[in-house]
Amino acid sequence: MLTKVEAILFDLDGTMWDALEAIRLTWNQVVANHSECRKEPISAKELAGCLGLPMTEIAGRLFPGTTPAQQASLMDECCELENAYLRKHGAVLYPELEETLLALKKEYKLFVVSNCQRGYIESFIEAHRLSACFDDIECWGNNQLPKGENNKLIMKRNHVTKAVYVGDTAGDEESARVAGIPFVFAAYGFGKAVSPDYTIRRFSELPRLMAEILV
Repeated sequence: MLTKVEAILFDLDGTMWDALEAIRLTWNQVVANHSECRKEPISAKELAGCLGLPMTEIAGRLFPGTTPAQQASLMDECCELENAYLRKHGAVLYPELEETLLALKKEYKLFVVSNCQRGYIESFIEAHRLSACFDDIECWGNNQLPKGENNKLIMKRNHVTKAVYVGDTAGDEESARVAGIPFVFAAYGFGKAVSPDYTIRRFSELPRLMAEILV
């Protein structure tokens, strides 16, 4: 018997906010101090192509020719500066984000699952005062697990069996498949999807769509 969804799992970058410029600015501050690892600043296009990937893969792309130890050290430095900046300044929220989340929270458990570093989701929540919106969060930085496994982990931890994942990339879509849940493609974001179950073109479309989804 098909029933209503209990929970929504959200990606962060390209789904709920655009922090690309803040990340580029802070990471390039680190790059400027490590010319032995990279000569040129990181471009917005280059960085956009990395969003959604595990941090180790991002490091390999941005700092080719360096050792894994160097890459880990550089990423730690980049992420520490980035988290501090975002916690204080925030980034660009997609239109009607907070009011849409608050409306959804009345009907569903809400979670954030990302491939980001530890502290990144917390910076998003703290900067924009969204703690009331989310029941739990999980990320690669906490346990080095891929997003699909973290989807399963957060569902198990919160006793959820019927959920959807909302994201903007093919990697997000794959993570939903791994967890065995439908994928809602945020078409306004940074990436593309292969064969999404549902598509939204604005974040504010979610409440109406969720009312129609049975699993």
